[in-house]
Formats: sequence, structure tokens, C-alpha cells
Amino acid sequence: MTTETTGKAASPAVAVSGLSLSGPQGLLVTDVALDLGAGECLGLVGESGSGKTLTVRAIAGLLPPGITQAAGRIDTGGRRVGMVFQDPMRALNPTFTIRRTMREPLVQHHGLARKAADRQALDLMRDVGIKDAERVAKCYPHQLSGGLRQRVLIAAALACEPQILLCDEPTTALDVTTQAIILDLLHRLRQERQLAMLFVSHDLAVISKVSDRVAVMYAGQTIETGPTEEILRSPRHAYTAGLLRSSPSAGRPDEPLFAIGGIPPQRPGEIVGCRFAERCPWAVPECTSAPVPVVRHGDRHLVSCIRPEDVAAGFARPVEQGGWPPNPEAPHADA
Repeated sequence: MTTETTGKAASPAVAVSGLSLSGPQGLLVTDVALDLGAGECLGLVGESGSGKTLTVRAIAGLLPPGITQAAGRIDTGGRRVGMVFQDPMRALNPTFTIRRTMREPLVQHHGLARKAADRQALDLMRDVGIKDAERVAKCYPHQLSGGLRQRVLIAAALACEPQILLCDEPTTALDVTTQAIILDLLHRLRQERQLAMLFVSHDLAVISKVSDRVAVMYAGQTIETGPTEEILRSPRHAYTAGLLRSSPSAGRPDEPLFAIGGIPPQRPGEIVGCRFAERCPWAVPECTSAPVPVVRHGDRHLVSCIRPEDVAAGFARPVEQGGWPPNPEAPHADA
């Protein structure tokens, strides 16, 4: 799937095209395409195992051992890249004080002397809302709250003055109040520094708050991209529609939660057509007989589906009124 850039179309901050990643079990990510402009936030959403984190790590040049880039191109235009990881307790060295963690990139990448690096580290920590930076700098990670550890990770990611900030589910382990504070912080930093931000999450509520555009991944592919408000209001791919219906806020409190039947394919790289077809209530034989074309809706909404209008029309109706027709071919989740 190809995407279009907001802002300066000729020079996106990040341009990913045809990205495929392979591992011992075969292809894990196939033909992923993303683009991202300066000052823009692109939300990357999908269930666990959809390829979100691998895609982000490929952009950062941090693929795990055994995973290789089989095809495609990643172009950051030589811009500096920072990354905020999901679990600060695993990302922060438990044997380092926060001062040492903050100091190292400033010394290594900026060539600062230790005292100058320590001063700048304190400034960065204050910039991310750590008011008692001197005290926190003397602490080890286990001595800090989850919110403070995440602020430290963000400050460390900013130490090398990145123009691109990759956020891999940075609020997943936080309580709702702290999550909102971190989201506000990232929004402020993006605006002040004109960061191109790629924000990974499985939580559509979070994505709706932080992103300008959304890219939805399923089984290692990008299946729908477009403006956040438009996709959340009128999805054109059945998987996106299913994700939105599965959100706890989508139904009434007295209703059971909606769940998409079936499970993701175990070997998605071997599937010729739509990888969601077995779980899709709108699937027809043409969905699996050939690669699915990319359909454009408006200027910036793209979807890999042969029945996007039917999906949009169904999403506008309640489930019990045909909003999610039964699919007798799809295995049930409780089977």
C-alpha cells in the first residue's frame, strides 16, 4: 500500500515503501508503506503480532537478531531518530543512575564534557516535566514511579535532538491519569520541536488523542491509512471496523463487548489475497483469488479492500441490524 505525505510532499521526514521483514518462520511484515511529515503524528495501530513494533524497529535500525529486511526502502533523509520504548524498566539500565543514563548520549553524540552533559541532562529532564531533576538524577530506575521512568526515557530520547521520534506503546504500562499526562507531554514536545512522530498503540482511544493520521496493520500488512477523524468515523476495511466495534466505549454499558471471530493467520506471508478474509463478514471469493488492490477515498484515505463501501455502510448500523453480518466460514474465537 502506498501513502501520501502531508506537508511537503517532496520531502517527508520518514518514507517507508515496500518494506518486508523476514525471520526463521518466513515473512513477518510484507510490503508496508508509511510516510510522515515534520510536526505530524502518525498512529500505527493493530493487535499484538500485527508487525507494528517490528516496523518501528526497522525504521530505527534496531531489528532483533534473526530478523532481516528482505525488501523495501526506509528513507529518513539523514534525520536524527529517537525512540521511546514500551517498558522503561527494561529499557533503562538498572545498574545506572538516571544521571549516567542521561549523560552517556550527550557525551557520545555531542562530545560534551561530563559536567556540561550533566547540566544539559538536567535541562532535558526539566523540559519533560521532572521538577526535582537533581533528586531524580541521583536515583536508580527501580526507585522511580512508572510515570517518572517514562519521562526519563522521553528525555533520553530527546538528548540527541532527534527530528523523528518513534514511540512504541509508551503509555501501555501506565495508569489512566499518568497516561494522559504523558500524552499531553508528547503533544507539547512535538509542537515545540516540530517532531515527526510515529506513535504505536493497540489502543484506539489513545490513537484518537495523539495522531493526525492513522495506519492500521493486520497480519504484517498496512491495510488502511488516512486522517484519524475520518477513519474512526467511517472505516473502509472490515478489520478496522472490527477494532472500533471492539472498543469498550463503542457500545452501551449493559451490552456484552463485541469480539471479532477467528484468529489471525499463522503464516500470513503465504496468503495471496486478503489476509483478513477468513474472519471478514463481507468476504467474497474474489478476496482470496488475487492480491487486493488499493482503493483511494478522497485525497488521503487509502484501503486494501474490494468492498470498502459495504464496510462503511455496515459500520454505520448497529451490529444487530446488519452492522457485522455473520460469517459462517470464519472460525469462532471460542471454538
